[in-house]
Amino acid sequence: MMDEKMEKDEVQYDEEHLRDLLQTGETDAFREEYLALHPYDQAQFYEKVGPDIRQIIYQYLSPKEMSTVFEALELDDENYLPFIDEMESTYAAQMISEMYTDDAVDVLNELGQDRVSHFLKIMDQKSAEDIRDLLYYEKHTAGSIMTTEYVSIPANSTVRSAMNILRNAAPDAETIYYIFVVDDANHLVGVISLRDLIIAAEDTLIHDIMNERVVSVNVTDDQEDVAQVMKDYNFLAVPVINSQGEMLGIITVDDIIDVIDEEASEDYSKLAGVSDMDTFDTNPFQAAKKRLPWLVILLLLGMLTANLIDLFTVTLEKVALLAAFIPLIGGTSGNSGTQALAVAVRGIATGDVEEESKMKLLVREGLTGVIMGIVCGIVAFLIVYLWQSEALLGLLVATAIACSIFVATVAGSIIPLLMHRLKIDPAVASGPFITTLNDITSILIYLGIATVFIDRLM
Repeated sequence: MMDEKMEKDEVQYDEEHLRDLLQTGETDAFREEYLALHPYDQAQFYEKVGPDIRQIIYQYLSPKEMSTVFEALELDDENYLPFIDEMESTYAAQMISEMYTDDAVDVLNELGQDRVSHFLKIMDQKSAEDIRDLLYYEKHTAGSIMTTEYVSIPANSTVRSAMNILRNAAPDAETIYYIFVVDDANHLVGVISLRDLIIAAEDTLIHDIMNERVVSVNVTDDQEDVAQVMKDYNFLAVPVINSQGEMLGIITVDDIIDVIDEEASEDYSKLAGVSDMDTFDTNPFQAAKKRLPWLVILLLLGMLTANLIDLFTVTLEKVALLAAFIPLIGGTSGNSGTQALAVAVRGIATGDVEEESKMKLLVREGLTGVIMGIVCGIVAFLIVYLWQSEALLGLLVATAIACSIFVATVAGSIIPLLMHRLKIDPAVASGPFITTLNDITSILIYLGIATVFIDRLM
């Protein structure tokens, strides 16, 4: 066991030495050391060096070897393009054809249609056909992330013949831990693990030892639903079928990890009021374009808040001190609403919030809001009374905070549930959006109560 945990970004290779081997033209030495590295380290080195060094790498590595490096790159899909542009077209096309089909499709989806057609013409016919089939499916569906490199065997074959099929197919398969069983019409009828296949007698029929209860996903299913299936059943891979039950491909756990990361980033960006998460490499104009729509919407909602305050000008003129507590009440209620929103969105995303548990969630959040409101109200009363020696003002602020927190907590739970019912992404009910709505309601509650008791406050 290692004495210290290795940091994620700790270098596992001698970067300068590899650079020197490239620049001095020591091809064999570079290939020996570089290809001995883990694909992750290969990809990290490839990404760090500049275009000039990468041009040498393209000369030293075959398209097949380069495909392994490219598959290990941890990039957003749109960031593949600069690397593809550096390569000679034939080299790039051959490299993409050597990649697993799902990874190849991710890269090609970011290229223009003319360039995709050009690459497909250069590739060998089998790879081009497999890739073309997956390009047909919509993004973020099971079909768009599945791979066609899997092992399937006939139901009426023996273990001996199945092992022969496995040996021949294994080099190109993305995983061999699950072997899928199909009938003569390629319908998925069962599954068998590699372990069960190895320990079975050679003359045993696959039909007799396979598991007929196969969990599968439809090719049109949303990738989030596929991720949930993989999580629920702890699968390493899940088969993908069409509406006729025909086996089309598989989705492996590494692709699902990417999906979970992508969906989490997307939900986080929406909660932050950003249409799409931008990276450090995003230029200022693109970043502004992504963020401006929500900012403009929130600006307009903020104007509504300003107009509400204007309606209570008379009340504020009589007791100017009331204005000092508006940010306190609005901020506290906004924070409580965002907390409730995060709980609801998380529950929906993980599938923990089912139809029968929605009312339970609302009741729990409502009671939570009551408890938090009472506690915060008491604290606010003590602070205002000790600060201003005004018991009635302290009671007013405490009441407004308690009511605002309760309303904000309930709203933060109801809004994402309603959006989910309307088939709208609940993460769109972003934190800034909820906060602005809570500002409006808290001002109405606070200044409304103050207006009723204004004569006693003066």
